[in-house]
Amino acid sequence: MSRGGKNTKIHAVVDGLGNPIRLIFTSGEVNDSKSGIPLLEGLEISHSAVLGDKAYGTVELLTYVRNAGAEVVIPPKSNAKDPWECDYYRYKERHLVECFFNKIKHYRRIATRYDKLSSMFQAFVYLAAIIVWLK
Repeated sequence: MSRGGKNTKIHAVVDGLGNPIRLIFTSGEVNDSKSGIPLLEGLEISHSAVLGDKAYGTVELLTYVRNAGAEVVIPPKSNAKDPWECDYYRYKERHLVECFFNKIKHYRRIATRYDKLSSMFQAFVYLAAIIVWLK
């Protein structure tokens, strides 16, 4: 069991309705870009668009998504040496994942992170995600 419920990051993939498809938990020190490919592995993403914030804009993730046959809608970082095009109109749909996080934060135990163990925090996040799916 790992400790540190307060130091756990949640990474999520949601569908077009904002329902969670996959959740990955990492420690707080792990950069978001490290969880991009594990988050998408095993999902059928061909003929779709993968939206993400600037933290996910790495060459490895962009290559993975393009090789899978999906469109990349991730804006480049301001210091990118070779910036790529981004459809900012389509990028606005990224609010769906933010809405999912808002929905699970309605549960006090998740929002305040009372749990000392990461495993307990993860269990309650999964429970909240199930409730989001059932609504």
